[in-house]
Amino acid sequence: MPHWIYLAIAIVAEVIATSALKASHEFTRLIPTIIVVTGYLTAFYFLTLSLRVIPVGIAYAIWAGLGIVLIAIISWILYGQKLDLPALLGMGLIISGVLVINLFSKTGGH
Repeated sequence: MPHWIYLAIAIVAEVIATSALKASHEFTRLIPTIIVVTGYLTAFYFLTLSLRVIPVGIAYAIWAGLGIVLIAIISWILYGQKLDLPALLGMGLIISGVLVINLFSKTGGH
């Protein structure tokens, strides 16, 4: 089960890093830039650990899908990004896809 924890850590680290990108002002602000670099290094390290068990295609689908949804939510909260009905429906479909992979796919690294 630690492979799923590793993937979760990778996703959270990537979301933190991506969220800090805007605050870095094109890497001109030190603290947000450090958060970006550290977050991505952490994310890729833990992603590689999860790949010991989870197939790369499945891990990446979960990583990307959840990352997109979490970044959109954080951008809405922190930066006032608007989320219209099509965006919300699309994110619902992404979450549905991640659930289908985890609940029904035999290739999910269970």
